[in-house]
Amino acid sequence: MRTAFLMLFIFIFSFTFSSCVTHVRSQPSKLVVIHKLPKTHKVVYIKGHRYYKWNGKHYRKTRKGYVIDKGLVNFKCF
Repeated sequence: MRTAFLMLFIFIFSFTFSSCVTHVRSQPSKLVVIHKLPKTHKVVYIKGHRYYKWNGKHYRKTRKGYVIDKGLVNFKCF
């Protein structure tokens, strides 16, 4: 009887305290990297940070190139 109780306890314990593992699928990045800015770009400083404006979009420099800064999509600089 004691062995059956111990086996039942181990069975219940293993299923109640096991992790519920789910597969998380990562979304592909929609980040577009531009390796060289056109000559008509403008350098602007917003809140002490340097951005490159071209074609109505603000880009910031990274190690791999220039990427669009999503936080400045509707930002107007005069």
